[in-house]
Amino acid sequence: MPYRELDQANIMTTIEKLKARISERFPGSGLSKVADELVRIGNEVLVTVKYLGEPNWAIRIPVIIAILLIVVLAGIAMTKANPSADLSGWGTIESGISNVVFVGIAIVFLLSIETKIKRRRALRMIHQLRTVAHVVDMHQLTKDPERLTSPAPDTESSPERTMTSVQLGRYLDYCSEMLSVTSKLAALLVQRFSDEVILDAVNDIETLTTGLSGKIWQKIRLIDRPRGAGDKARTLD
Repeated sequence: MPYRELDQANIMTTIEKLKARISERFPGSGLSKVADELVRIGNEVLVTVKYLGEPNWAIRIPVIIAILLIVVLAGIAMTKANPSADLSGWGTIESGISNVVFVGIAIVFLLSIETKIKRRRALRMIHQLRTVAHVVDMHQLTKDPERLTSPAPDTESSPERTMTSVQLGRYLDYCSEMLSVTSKLAALLVQRFSDEVILDAVNDIETLTTGLSGKIWQKIRLIDRPRGAGDKARTLD
């Protein structure tokens, strides 16, 4: 139903437009290259989401066959059991209970194989998203708005700062937007795949990106709003 789930196509359209905006305003920048990578990862996420939401018959068919064999063999074993081995029949009952427990454990294990394989693939994707979030954070790390209003003397190792307040504001906005869409890509992984381990990992991504974005917005609020003679009024694209 509309507005009850994330739209994969809209998310990818947003990421591609964000990449274009960054490339147009900061051509050849490191952030534009990160945006290119985020588009590639986004496409990989969509492939993974499709894989997670569909039954894997290459795994399910062998599992079903294995379960049927286990049940049949267990039934044959219980049928051939000799009640006369114990006058009370307790030995046969105890053996039957052990067989049922063994069969139950084996069936539960076999049924969990598909989930474990899908979980492993989803976790690999989440690891890539987590890495991208940290890469975005590295790109905004040296973007200090306080240097615009009260520049201190540079040292030999100081990073080069050539952005105006308008450019710096847009750069930081882009970083925050990239973190936001990164968390949305992670959320897609649990939209049709119910797994507590993946849900916890996605929540960790959300917490990470929200925290990093919060640091960025602290910087944005520090940008001096009144513009100097050389700055143009800040506009949103």
